[in-house]
Amino acid sequence: MTRNAKHRILDGALNLLRVEGGGSITLDAAAKEVGLTKPGLMYHFPTKEALMLAVVDHVANHWEQLLLERLGRPLEAASPHQRIRAYVEVALDGPFDRADFAIYSDAHYRTALTDTWVRRMERWVTLPDTLPDAVRARLTAARLLADGYWTAAATGVFPVPDRDHAPLLDVAKNLLKDETP
Repeated sequence: MTRNAKHRILDGALNLLRVEGGGSITLDAAAKEVGLTKPGLMYHFPTKEALMLAVVDHVANHWEQLLLERLGRPLEAASPHQRIRAYVEVALDGPFDRADFAIYSDAHYRTALTDTWVRRMERWVTLPDTLPDAVRARLTAARLLADGYWTAAATGVFPVPDRDHAPLLDVAKNLLKDETP
């Protein structure tokens, strides 16, 4: 299977979560969504677990690409402030929807899926123990603010009014000020 075909299957599986009222990913539904037979899909993803692992990795890869674009440098060359700033900016401005949220939240009920998120995202949000406690607290508060905003935007539950977006971003940027000499 070509890389493009694999992406088509993974994007099709995500589309199942975007339907009104919520949907679910099954092998049958994913195959139908992309115009394959179930055996045709199972040739590439033999189990629902294999498909779900690939979908989580696909979404996490999308997040990571957005984060790297925002960061503008290799992750290894970024300071904790720069990594968290990129994370906050992507979460506050990113084009995420209910499918991203569904995959993220579902992953936390299954260890193999959680491990994929942790493996892909912990480098972005883990802070070094050498940071002063006050700096760690500010960076963590900014990240949690971004997580809450993203959750509200992705789910549509208590979304932040448009007029509050810019002031909220200012609050996050204030938390992210790098006050190290």
